[in-house]
Amino acid sequence: MSLSTRQQIRTLIRGRRQAISSDQQIRYSNELVERAKQLPELSRAKKIALYLATDGELDAQPMIEWCWQQGIDTYLPVIHPFSKGQLLFLRYAPTTPLVHNQYKILEPRLDKQMICPVADLDIIFTPLVAFDEQGQRLGMGGGYYDRTLAPWESKSIGPIAIGLAHDCQQVSALPTESWDIPLSTIMTPSKIWRW
Repeated sequence: MSLSTRQQIRTLIRGRRQAISSDQQIRYSNELVERAKQLPELSRAKKIALYLATDGELDAQPMIEWCWQQGIDTYLPVIHPFSKGQLLFLRYAPTTPLVHNQYKILEPRLDKQMICPVADLDIIFTPLVAFDEQGQRLGMGGGYYDRTLAPWESKSIGPIAIGLAHDCQQVSALPTESWDIPLSTIMTPSKIWRW
């Protein structure tokens, strides 16, 4: 399928996501925390990456705060300043200074001492625009998470990738490209999907 079809899906699902009211967003993000408590992977995790929501994404902030209460070190993605298309993950705490990146998304101010190598993360919770019944994930189109996850896709070591999405972001089938990294787990406010 063509890239225009992927873009049409992005436009459609982003519209669904943006139509969620702020009250519903709060409810869904709290339901996400309850769902996260059921994840065996999270009960063993020491270092996890999450994200700060933008553009109607499922808000992970309540989950981040719950992880802090559990003593789980939490990291956020930062666009790499020198390696184009790559992500770094920086420690995120309540006092971490945040700045807007080129996409107007908040991220921790770059501090080399706060960087966690991807290999040291237990779980990378990824945002996504859409997902299908086979675990395919459609992102915003920059490929940042696909590049980050590619080295770990077929390995038994390294971080586990778990997608986070609203239930309304599911579609029956997504057009895929060779660089797309499918996810074995996606969590929505109402369900944990496994493949």
